[in-house]
Amino acid sequence: MSYIDGFVIPVPLGKKQAYIDMAKKAQKVYLEYGALRVVESWGDDLPKGKVNDFHTAVIAEANERIIFSWVEWPDKLTRDAANQKIMADPRMQPGPDLPFSGARVIYGGFSTLLDSNEK
Repeated sequence: MSYIDGFVIPVPLGKKQAYIDMAKKAQKVYLEYGALRVVESWGDDLPKGKVNDFHTAVIAEANERIIFSWVEWPDKLTRDAANQKIMADPRMQPGPDLPFSGARVIYGGFSTLLDSNEK
């Protein structure tokens, strides 16, 4: 079964296009190193929870929206090898104009339990 990297990112409303531009560049790199699919989603229906929610998880500010992003890999071995190359790739080095607070991003790798597209 495939392996998934997931990300939750607070992005200021005024930096949505800058984020899209950055994500398009990163998407090419991820696909080049073996990712099967890269998805970026802009949160537009994120209810506030009583204890926790997407907003509190990343300490989102009032002028920010949440990006939910994931990268699908064929397996964890491919992902682990690719991540070393991706982190070393000069195209993936953050510049001074990063369109979000990297300190508030949450991310992690997930083994697939169930996938309607896989037999």
